[in-house]
This record gives sequence, C-alpha cells and structure tokens, in this order.
Amino acid sequence: MDAESTQLQQAQLAAILGPDSAPFETLISHLMSSSNEQRSQAESIFNLIKQNDPNSLAIKLAHLLSSSLHHEARAMSAILLRKQLTRDDSFIWPQLTESTRSAIKNILLSSVQREESKSIIKKLCDTVSELASSLLPENQWPEILPFMFQCVTSNSPKLQESAFLILSQLAQYIGETLIPYTTDLHTVFLNVLNNSSNSDVKIAALSAVINFIQCLSSSNDRDRFQDLLPSMMTTLTEALNCGQEATAQEALELFIELAGSEPRFLRRQIADVVGSMLQIAEAENLEEGTRHLAIEFVITLAEARDRAPGMMRKLPQFISRLFAILMKMLLDVEDDPMWHSAVAENEDAGETSNYSIGQECLDRLSIALGGNTVVPVASEQLLAYLAAPEWQKHHAALIALAQIAEGCSKVMTKNLEQVVNMVLTSFQDPHPRVRWAAINAVGQLSTDLGPDLQVQYHQHVLPALASAMDDFQNPRVQAHAASAVLNFSENCTPEILAPYLDGIVSKLLVLLQNSKQMVQEGALTALASVADSSQEHFQKYYDAVMPYLKAILMNATDKSNRMLRAKAMECISLVGMAVGKEKFKEDAKQVMEVLMSLQGSHLETDDPTTSYMLQAWARLCKCLGQDFLPYMSVVMPPLLQSAQLKPDVIITSADSENEIDESDDESIETITLGDKRIGIKTSVLEEKATACNMLCCYADELKEGFYPWIDQVAPILVPLLKFYFHEEVRKAAVSAMPELLHSAKLAVEKGVALGRNETYVKQLSDYIITCLSGSSTQGT
Repeated sequence: MDAESTQLQQAQLAAILGPDSAPFETLISHLMSSSNEQRSQAESIFNLIKQNDPNSLAIKLAHLLSSSLHHEARAMSAILLRKQLTRDDSFIWPQLTESTRSAIKNILLSSVQREESKSIIKKLCDTVSELASSLLPENQWPEILPFMFQCVTSNSPKLQESAFLILSQLAQYIGETLIPYTTDLHTVFLNVLNNSSNSDVKIAALSAVINFIQCLSSSNDRDRFQDLLPSMMTTLTEALNCGQEATAQEALELFIELAGSEPRFLRRQIADVVGSMLQIAEAENLEEGTRHLAIEFVITLAEARDRAPGMMRKLPQFISRLFAILMKMLLDVEDDPMWHSAVAENEDAGETSNYSIGQECLDRLSIALGGNTVVPVASEQLLAYLAAPEWQKHHAALIALAQIAEGCSKVMTKNLEQVVNMVLTSFQDPHPRVRWAAINAVGQLSTDLGPDLQVQYHQHVLPALASAMDDFQNPRVQAHAASAVLNFSENCTPEILAPYLDGIVSKLLVLLQNSKQMVQEGALTALASVADSSQEHFQKYYDAVMPYLKAILMNATDKSNRMLRAKAMECISLVGMAVGKEKFKEDAKQVMEVLMSLQGSHLETDDPTTSYMLQAWARLCKCLGQDFLPYMSVVMPPLLQSAQLKPDVIITSADSENEIDESDDESIETITLGDKRIGIKTSVLEEKATACNMLCCYADELKEGFYPWIDQVAPILVPLLKFYFHEEVRKAAVSAMPELLHSAKLAVEKGVALGRNETYVKQLSDYIITCLSGSSTQGT
C-alpha cells in the first residue's frame, strides 16, 4: 500500500473511531448491505479495527447498542458483540483492558433494562448469557446474579422475562455454577409460575426451570422441583385457553425436551401429564402443529423407557387412546388422481402431514413399547377399521399394520394366521389404494416377520402377489406387487420359491414391457431378487429373460431412463451370478462392451449409473472369476478415483445462520460438535464406501490375479482405516487388509510377483499392522 492510501485509511479509521458516532454506525449498516462490494469493504475495515484497536471496537459497539435510534443498528451491534466477546475464533475479551471490560459489562446490563424491542432484548440476553458463562466460573462478573435476582423479583414483566432468558441459557452452559442458589431459584420459579399473568414471562421461566432441572445431577435435587410440575402444566393450558397457540407450542417443545432428557421427573404425575397431552392431541379446534407436538411428547416419553422403565406400559388406557388418535391421523389421505398416474414424483400424492406423522409415530410407539403392549390394542382397533365401509379406514388399518410390524414382530409372528388373513382379504378390496396398502403390508411383513412368514404362508402370499401383477388398470398396484415379491424372496430359500417361478417370472416379463417406467423398474428389481434367491433354479428362465434385460440396457439411453438402465445392470449381474459362468459367459461379453462404453462416456455427477456400475462390475467379477482379469484395466481407474473422493465438508460455527441450513440438498447431513457445525455431502461418502467395498471384493475374488494393483490400492485404503467421516468406509478398508495380504502372498508363492519375495509380503504386512493398531483406538 502506498503512502497516500495509508494516510487515507488512517483518516478513515480515525473518523470511524472518533467522538461522532455516525461514521461507526454507517460502517455497521454497510456490514448488512446487500451490495457485495460495500459489505466486503466494510468487513475489511471492521477486521482491521479489531486487530489494531479491539478496545475501541468493543466500546463503540456497546455504545451503539445502548444509544442508536435505529433498530437494525442496535440488533447488529448485539450480534457482533456476542461474536467478539464469546469463545470462538474471533474472541477478543482477553485483549481488552480492565476498564473496557467493566464498561462493557455495565452497558450490557443497563441496555437490558432500557431496551424495548423484544427481538433485540433476546439478542442482548444471548450476549449477556454467553459472556457470563465464560466469566462466572472464575467469579469475574459478581454483579450478574444479583442483577438477575433483582430483575425476576421486580414488577416489570420485561425485566423478569430477560432474567429468565439469561438464566435458562446459563443453566445450559454452566449449570453447576447455579446449584448453590437452588433454594432461591425454586422460590422464584414457584412464585412466577403461580402468580405471573404474563405468558412471555411464564414461558421464559418454564424454559429456565426445565434447563435447570436438567443440570441437576442428583435425583434428590431434581425431586425438590416436583411441586412445580402442576404450575408448569398450567402455563401450557392457560396459553391454550387464551388462544395463544404459538406460546403453547413453545411450552410443548420445552416439555418434549424434558420428556427426552429427564422422564423420571414426570413419573409421579405421569397420568395427569399424559392425559393432558392426549386431550390436546384430540382437540380438533387446535392447530395441527400444536396437536402434533402433544403427540411427540407422549411418544418421546414412551421411548425414554431405559431411563424411566415401564412408565407408559402402566397406562394401558392412554396407549389405547393414543393408538386411536394415530389411526385417525392415517385417515387424512385423499384419492389424488396424480397417485394413479404411477409416476415416481407423485409417490406421496394425496398424503398429508397428519398422515405422515401418524405413520412415523405408530412405528416409534411399537418399537418403544413392544408387541405385548401394542398388539392387544392394535388388534381391536384394526379389526374395527377393516369392518367399516369407508376405504380410508381399510387403508389406514393396513398402513398401521405395516408400521407396527417391526416393533411387534415377536408377538405378531405368534399370531401369523390372523395377521396374514387380515392382509390377504384386502387384496380383493374394490379400491386400488387399499389393494396397494395390502401389498405394502405384505412387503413389510415379509421383512419384519420373515422367514416364518415365507415358510408358513408362501402358498397363500405368492399367488396373491402374482395375481396383483395382473391389475393393468392400476400400474402403481402392479409395480408395488413386484416390489413386494422382492421383499418376500429376500427372506426365502430356493426350495420355497422354485414351484412359483414359472408364474412369477412370466408375469414379471410382461411387466418389463409395460409403458410405465415405475412398473418396469419394479419388475427389474423383483427379477434380480428372484434370481438371487432361487440361484440354479433360475437357469431354465435365463434364455427368456436375458434378451429383455440386454434390450433395456442398450436402449434406455435417455436422461429420463437412467435409473431404468441402472436397474437393468443390477438385474443382469445378479442373474449372471445366479446361473453361473458357463451359462452367462457369451452374453457377459456383450454386457461388458456396453459397460465399458458407458464407463468411457462422461456421466453426470447425479447419474445413478456410476454407483450401480461399480457394483455390477464386482458381481461380474464374482461370476467370471479369473476370466474377468482382462477387464481390470478398464474397471480399476474409475474405481480408484471413487475410492479417493474427498468428503465434501462445510464447517461453520454452530449458531451461524448459513448455507448449510438453507440448502435444499437432502444429501447433506449436518452434525454439531462443540461450537462447530459440520455439513457433509453423504452421496460422495456413499460412492467412496461402495468403491472401497468393491476393491475388497476384487482382491478376495481374483486372489493372486489382483497382485498388479496392490501397490496402487494399499496407499489409498490403508489411510482410510482412520477415516472418521463414514463408518462404512472404515469397515471396507479394514476388511480389505487381509485380502491384500493374501493376494500378495499367493502372488509370491505362485511366482507371478516378478522380482519380489517374502520380504515384500513382510513389508506390506508391517505397514498394514502398524496402521491397524493405530486405528483401533482412533478409527471408531
């Protein structure tokens, strides 16, 4: 920077930090500018001040917070102060002089008293509580607790709410520091919850109570707060009676937190609390969101059985009531014409949030309470629904049956005849959505109640599914019948499946020629599963099936058909494995040609072909054995590339409102570690894990034939023993280690590792063992 620019910058900084507050306020407004250039310039100046004169910056922000007439400037200064004064990457508190620190603390507390804007008060309380949480443990802010007790006992609802907001966060951050004040806090909480007429104050107090209870490690200490529970519940019911549903929803969210973390606190008044929640859930005059939160509370309590064993099981009358509420939610489904179109995008057409939440909660309830508790309740209500005239009730009963199967599998397996009859009767229902739900139930039961279902009822279930594939008026029903064949055959022995293959395979071949892509895809996945489950029994169908599969592989080239082509690959490779090398080898050459040309083409990043192709190559290798070696030079480069993919990670501070939350990409998974939030693109990790599994598979299958690749593969896989982002990647890397060693050992023994001897195997072994011993303590 030249001398003139330096002088200009110094003059600008002097003006910003001078006695006139306007230039500094302008700088802060520019930090909020929609103009990238203006904002970027302001950030540079702000950071320069922070580096060179943190004391002036902190004082200026504090004065702006306490004296600016502009709402946005006060709000922004509260946010910026919190960022500068709390422990993250830009922490400046240690650099401030004692007089600056004292001034900041005084201005913050006086601003809490003077500020009138609710949104700014909340930001101020965030700043105060975060700063206090780092200072209180060392007794560096002795004024804060007396200030808060003064506020909560004052006549000002605004000050009471502010003190509880701060207290609530302090209980989360440094609860142990507040424990000496347990008696005083109990008195304050009881007084406010019983006597305040202000709903905002009571909700803030409720938040503080719940956070404080959670920070108490002793059950005796927690029990001292039991007498607050009726007043806490009254806060909720009063809000509902006054029509303040937003306030009630806040209260419900706090109760859900309590049910999840400290369910035992509720045990003495469990019947009253659960009864109140079910009353809310049944109140049709309330918003859906309020009713859903009340249900979430009861489900959360049921799921907390490890910390509060048997609490909900002792309330059978409430379980029956809750089940009835959830069943009623499943009725909230419409017969949307889009559903009948059998297009994948319309999978959920006609479903509502009530319907989706009802499904999810039935699943969670059955897993939490188990079959002995849920099945007696379910049996009675499901039979009543199936006997009713409305199709929606038949549909709801079948959906519910599928949802509870996982959690109730042991009890339902003992009553298989009743369960199977309930479902198969509905295959004849006049409404296609009911028939779809019956097929859906068979698919789910095949997974959750298998292999008992397959062994005992194959002669009823498979003909019913085969018949459902003839429903040409309803392609979505046909597609779902094919998917259920997949579920059924996955838990099935070849001997059970064999007698039905003629009928099933011929019907699946008809579906392969359907004009609806959903039906074709369903048929492909079903054929793949049937071939995989029936093994050598599938040989007799090979000549009829393979031409159709190859035709789809070669002709499904449009972007809209990418998944169809990918599933054709999967099906061909599974059929090849089922019938064996001799039967498959001629067609295998043609299939390999297509795969090689696809591998050489530029596939888009979201094309499912890539991951399906990786797996298809590995199955073809298993089928062809050593005959696969000539293709390795084509297969390995992209596989090594996928195995080396770097995780797409975004790291931000936990409280930042950033692009992770705003992203519509469902493949981004976020986790919070301490004060950092990490966003990871899971699709990248899944491709990496698949590639690592495939490398392990090739080494296992090709034995010494894999030797030429060991020197490239080992440096990729060995470091992945410590790959923290994805367990599947670590597992695949661990599994590959003995296969690599075995391949190297065989290559040396059989003389194909030219110029290398046992020393090479020993070096590879030492390298792997060193990394394995290092990963055993860190890699998980």
